[in-house]
Amino acid sequence: MPFPTERPRRLRATKALRRLVSQTRVHPSELVLPMFVKEGLTEPRPVASMPGVVQHTRESLRKAAVEAVEAGVGGIMLFGVPANRDPQGSAGIDPNGILNVAIRDVVSEVGDATVVMSDLCLDEFTSHGHCGVLDADGGVDNDATLDAYAQMALAQAHAGAHLLGLSGMMDGQVGHVRSALDRAGFTQTSILAYAVKYASAFFGPFRDAVESALEGDRRTYQQDPANLRESLREVRLDVAEGADIILVKPALPYLDVVRAVAEQTDVPVAAYQVSGEYAMVEAAAANGWLDRDRVMLETLHSIKRAGAQIILTYWAVDAARMLP
Repeated sequence: MPFPTERPRRLRATKALRRLVSQTRVHPSELVLPMFVKEGLTEPRPVASMPGVVQHTRESLRKAAVEAVEAGVGGIMLFGVPANRDPQGSAGIDPNGILNVAIRDVVSEVGDATVVMSDLCLDEFTSHGHCGVLDADGGVDNDATLDAYAQMALAQAHAGAHLLGLSGMMDGQVGHVRSALDRAGFTQTSILAYAVKYASAFFGPFRDAVESALEGDRRTYQQDPANLRESLREVRLDVAEGADIILVKPALPYLDVVRAVAEQTDVPVAAYQVSGEYAMVEAAAANGWLDRDRVMLETLHSIKRAGAQIILTYWAVDAARMLP
């Protein structure tokens, strides 16, 4: 039998060779660390369903932000957990609400050493747990919610956020917020648009982290997990309205969507490796069923290979310290 003329294995023979010909690289600067800060805490509180993740105090948040910067992480996404909620989510608009205070804390601590991002949505702040203001029939009122988002955007921009993560999935949210920011002089404040956010079962542990009050579901505004063309339509609309970055959420179950979005748009594409993706690996690793670190890096490379330039992940610091 003749010998093969091509031997791809030659380039896999040593670690140095494999590194030399690697086709996909994840850099720490492409990772974003989601962080939770809870009003009134005196010490960090572990999130039971997300091993290694905590609800921060204001002081521990500052320290963790510095650690992320020192690890080379490219961004921090802040989520606030208020002490009190109401139907309008007014704690998210209040300049002295926990999220806006935390933005100021982190910006004062790290400045421009990393990108300070803030979640722009009402679900953490409403007593009903929905991402918007409700109408008389109990449904989410799209246009009333847009006005609330504009107020939140201005509060977060005043607090110093570099980039606003519009995650509520309301129609017209990007254009409405962009107009409000520009009118107020915040023309340099960027928008990360959650254009593709599915009504996913993978969000469960996140809702523990923010102590969500949601009853029911969000299927009237988040997307059907079975659909792709609908997502691409949302992307086109958000880019036309002024989105600076487009995000797909979740990541691993929707790598085909990440690829399709990356092929359609010329703005940077981000993907959010959500709480359920993280929790599954951590749980399996704790039982000795998976090699945590290898799986962590494998998942990040798969998301990058699919076309995401930016990855939001709860492993951002751990991964940054391991990446070359």
